[in-house]
Amino acid sequence: MSKVAVIIPAAGAGKRFGGDVKKPFAQLDGRPIFIRSIELFISRPDVCQVILAVAPDDYDVVREKYAANLMFMNIKLVRGGEERYASVQAALQAVVDEAELICVHDAVRPCVLDSWIDAVFAEAGKSGAAILASRLTGTIKRASDAGVIDQTVPRAGLWEAQTPQVFRRKILCEAYAALKPGSAPTDDAQVVELSGHPVAVVEADRRNLKITSPADMAVAGAVLKTMSRPARGPAPRGPFEEAQW
Repeated sequence: MSKVAVIIPAAGAGKRFGGDVKKPFAQLDGRPIFIRSIELFISRPDVCQVILAVAPDDYDVVREKYAANLMFMNIKLVRGGEERYASVQAALQAVVDEAELICVHDAVRPCVLDSWIDAVFAEAGKSGAAILASRLTGTIKRASDAGVIDQTVPRAGLWEAQTPQVFRRKILCEAYAALKPGSAPTDDAQVVELSGHPVAVVEADRRNLKITSPADMAVAGAVLKTMSRPARGPAPRGPFEEAQW
């Protein structure tokens, strides 16, 4: 069983979310979203480390406010960057030596089945690079800045990338080291693609949603209620902060 280090980037500004609370720290059924996302991994026997990357301005507040969670869940806290890829770059410096695979998972993507994680970990162990994704099923339109349709795009072969995205350690680290200045990759799969290494797709579905707006909170809450998570053994748990950010 390959040992996996999990990186949770949570440094984004979340401008589309609005309000006074940043997305990762918003309460979803009484617990912060980022805690729910971390819980997907902490009791897995193949996960040897969890790293949480937050904005530098949030670092001291998170360290104090969630001290019990960080300790009981054995989370390594690091300062992230302005862009997602910069947060992952910073977290890579903190990965322990025993990790053979590195998993990057959105802090605001709490609705993931264990079977999906099992599948993407297994594929990454074989091919070196794999992501969860869902097939596009609707009719896809490309529109101009004026809001007028320019083209109907054939959806055959089109997928929406999700996380977890999992890579052999050497592949991901070398891909980030080769990233050219001025590049602005939107996910880690793109970083690896730019290095020339193929990335496999492991099919999930649209329940694995990324929370980007307040409306997504209600959907995520409903999805979580339908997902029963069988126990893998006792998970380390601490008191959860109920106060607002």
